[in-house]
Amino acid sequence: MRSKNSKSGGSKGSRNERSSSRRGGASSKKDASPRSNSSDYRGASSRKDAGGGRREGRDRQAKAFVLEAFSNSPDTVYTLRQIYRRLGVVDKKGRELVANTLRDLIRDNRILLVDEEKFMLNLRVNIITGRVDLANSKYAYIVSEETEEDVRVFTEHLRYAMDGDLVKVEVLPTVHGGRTEGMVIEVLERSRTELVGIMELSKNFGFVIPDFKKLYFDIFIGERGLADAQAGDKVLVKIVEWPKQAGKNPTGEVVRVFGPAGEHEAEIHSIMAEFGLPFQFPQEVEEEAESISDKITAAEIAKRRDFRDVITFTIDPADAKDFDDALSIQKLENGHWEIGVHIADVTHYVQPGSLLEKEGFHRATSVYLVDRTIPMLPERLSNGLCSLRPNEEKLTFSVVFEMDDNGKLYDTWYGRTVIYSDRRFAYEEAQERIETGEGDFAEEINTLNNIAKKLKDKRFKNGAISFETTEVKFKLDENGKPLYIYVKERKDAHKLIEEFMLLANKKVAEFVYNLGKGKRRPTMVYRTHGAPDPDKLSTFSLFARKFGYKVDPDGDISEELNSLAEETEGKPEQSVLQNLAIRTMAKAKYSTEPEGHFGLAFDHYSHFTSPIRRYPDMMAHRLLQHYLDGGKSEDKEAFEERCRHSSEMEKRAADAERASIKYKQVEFMKDTIGNEYKGIVSGVTEWGIFVEIEENKCEGMVRLSDLNDDYYELDANNYRIIGRQTKRIISFGDEVLVEVKSANLAERTIDLELVKTLKQH
Repeated sequence: MRSKNSKSGGSKGSRNERSSSRRGGASSKKDASPRSNSSDYRGASSRKDAGGGRREGRDRQAKAFVLEAFSNSPDTVYTLRQIYRRLGVVDKKGRELVANTLRDLIRDNRILLVDEEKFMLNLRVNIITGRVDLANSKYAYIVSEETEEDVRVFTEHLRYAMDGDLVKVEVLPTVHGGRTEGMVIEVLERSRTELVGIMELSKNFGFVIPDFKKLYFDIFIGERGLADAQAGDKVLVKIVEWPKQAGKNPTGEVVRVFGPAGEHEAEIHSIMAEFGLPFQFPQEVEEEAESISDKITAAEIAKRRDFRDVITFTIDPADAKDFDDALSIQKLENGHWEIGVHIADVTHYVQPGSLLEKEGFHRATSVYLVDRTIPMLPERLSNGLCSLRPNEEKLTFSVVFEMDDNGKLYDTWYGRTVIYSDRRFAYEEAQERIETGEGDFAEEINTLNNIAKKLKDKRFKNGAISFETTEVKFKLDENGKPLYIYVKERKDAHKLIEEFMLLANKKVAEFVYNLGKGKRRPTMVYRTHGAPDPDKLSTFSLFARKFGYKVDPDGDISEELNSLAEETEGKPEQSVLQNLAIRTMAKAKYSTEPEGHFGLAFDHYSHFTSPIRRYPDMMAHRLLQHYLDGGKSEDKEAFEERCRHSSEMEKRAADAERASIKYKQVEFMKDTIGNEYKGIVSGVTEWGIFVEIEENKCEGMVRLSDLNDDYYELDANNYRIIGRQTKRIISFGDEVLVEVKSANLAERTIDLELVKTLKQH
């Protein structure tokens, strides 16, 4: 619910208190309590008690300090006086707090009373290992295979562990059936030691305020570590010293200065650094790429099926340079069509054990930011040797189908080929031929399009989900400034390519799966997607009902979701409802387990068609060729580990892409302050409502503190806020008119003002 900001009561030197109030918005509201830098245990006893939440926080911190003294020497017995000395407690209040805390810990079975006034840590406790998933700046969840339920750990018990770190956690006794909680006793592996943030300078030191809003500490930078960074600069800082006890800040050194926050290059570079994306290829990798010959020998061609005389073309975005796939088509004597899906033969050039292979695995995917591509492989390969450019002979790995006009499949062939692309089409050019029936290769494109539509109809009949995702694109000027924002429209030309790529990926997966039975099935890299979570689906069903849509969680889920997609098409709530429906489903991932793909309604599915930009496709190419050559099943666990890495890197790339889109949206909206837009309420929280603007899909917040007609409270169960006096309701999905109030580039946030509600649900 809404509350007025209260002033922090910390000391002048309390760096985190000042930064949390300065950050404002969602991040500061989530973290209402100040973050103290006091390294003295006495600080815990001197704070005034400001209600139950503050008292609980104080008690947790007191326990953390006491346990810290024991955990450093877990098998040592301490007297009460020794504990006071280790904690630096010298006053009466401090001693009373320590004594009370010890009694609580003995009651919780965390500390053992060995003798009168002698204590030791209870070592007979439940210890698990897991990964940190930071929920917000107050607590994290530890995700472990050793326990079904995630373990909540408050930040004062995290030992400065960050998102993705591998930690050892002591699981605490559960009280009255509450949530399982714990405390980190050791950080085993840090996922990163470098962070991006904004520099705040004092006379001879500074603090870096991390861009990652869920982080619960700032980084202290001594005079020698400032590296000429100026106040307000975006910087990359390396943490060189972690505090031994809670309450202090990690110490870091600036390793890269990106420039003033808000400038295009500084912000894009900081996003790259924030997500650990590389700025360039190592020189030795570039040299290895340059050393590869571009000559295709007669001996190599002799090993392959030759498609150079068959009509072949590519269809890609107008600005694309890495052409992964091409289609060939020719009429057979029996009246059927031979349609070839030809994929760049990357693994012919990138050999196992090479520097290129190691770099490709490390990156695992190309990343597409708003103004640049960070490729998985050097340009020599991605845009040159492997790219299926027109009027050049190219080596490919192909799946060749024999089909009729109705898309019925009669035969499939897999193998390495050589092609010659006759034409490079942009999607717009191919679409023109579909719509007009005129132009070069118009007949071939329309034949492929007609078959693709039959394939799509068959997929949906079998239960595929028909949701269309919204892809935001930008028109940038020469300085990277966004001129306008538009939503990418998917037309038949896009869907034509998609259908044949889906079919190729599906048939490759099925072919390998059917080579064996049970445990004797050969190892393969699959792309899997689980069915919706029943509980989430039930919750979503109740929510959809508020909009007047019926989704039966006990019915045929595919049919229910497709009906919803059809009913909401073109309506303001379409994006909101479809995004929520997607959240009920598991995330797609790479795995050696043939678990099927719910969204596509395929029993088996793989990624085979984009090896220039995805490492899992390279794995699929190698495995398929290995089995075509009669090889035995490969090491499943080794490939499973590569699948896990690929899934993690895919998520990181998606997060970076979203961050760059959000930054450009904020930059664009900075020039629209005062403008009014129609929007839809896309989220409700205790501090404000999120509104997605219909015209450009930018999302901003209307803060509850700016709604002056009443005091609004969150009704979380019904996704709405309610005015205490007027009973005015603003709900998720309401259509509203908003005015752009401000746009903060450093925070990547947009503040909106509610003008009026246009339509309620």
